[in-house]
Amino acid sequence: MKKYQLGLYEKAVPASLTWEERFAAAKAAGFDFLELSIDETDERLSRLDWSAGQRHDLAEISRASGVPIRSICLSGHRKYPLGSQDPVTRARALEIAFKAIDLAGDLGIRLIQLAGYDVYYEEGDSETEANFAANLARVTAYAASREVALGFETMETSFMDTVAKAMRYVKLVQSPWLGVYPDIGNLSNAALLYGHEVAEDLKSGAGHIFAAHLKETIPGHYREVPFGTGHTEFIGDIELLRELGVYSYVGEFWYTGGLLWREDLANAGKFLRDKLDQVFTEEE
Repeated sequence: MKKYQLGLYEKAVPASLTWEERFAAAKAAGFDFLELSIDETDERLSRLDWSAGQRHDLAEISRASGVPIRSICLSGHRKYPLGSQDPVTRARALEIAFKAIDLAGDLGIRLIQLAGYDVYYEEGDSETEANFAANLARVTAYAASREVALGFETMETSFMDTVAKAMRYVKLVQSPWLGVYPDIGNLSNAALLYGHEVAEDLKSGAGHIFAAHLKETIPGHYREVPFGTGHTEFIGDIELLRELGVYSYVGEFWYTGGLLWREDLANAGKFLRDKLDQVFTEEE
């Protein structure tokens, strides 16, 4: 039995690949599962309208590959936020959330990572926060009815860049189907910004952390930082997450157009496995 699960963020591979090629690439690089991306682009948002046949076909391809899809990174709310002051945008945000939950249910996916934004491209205020809270309660109730868990990603904006801030809404909604799915790279930058320790912040989510993104960052930079070149304290953070009962992790990094992307996948898988194996020892 594996001591933990390590997933691959879908955007780490070229978008031009077939599904068979995506699963094969994840498996060859040593990852256990794939995290599906539903971002703000029309191409990926259109996945929410896949037919029953398309959903069945993807599930069959995944099953045949031996690489399951275990989670969805739902970042489409960046463009269509739950807290928007525009009622049309809020309605679209709810539609996206409900459809993502239905897609997860149809594909056998257990966990959706929610972007921790009340708004992104507009100015936030008390109204956007109230809208966010009200719509979050509706989305969580729908997720509970479909037995799909929702976990907040800790983001790069001040609205929800720490676990403690995410927990404010977890406590407000009071549902076992809503928790936290933190990004330890983002938490590393927030810790520098606010002068606290990542461990201190992670502890504030004890009992409510479903999984974690493993990402490299440097101060002020949140994306496309190669593993091993930043300041994320992988082993220390994973040690604490292990103590908090977290056994599922996703390596978050991006395909940036290079020809050696397969080697990048393999190197990332090796780097992350090394860190995880130092924490999840054979004695367990």
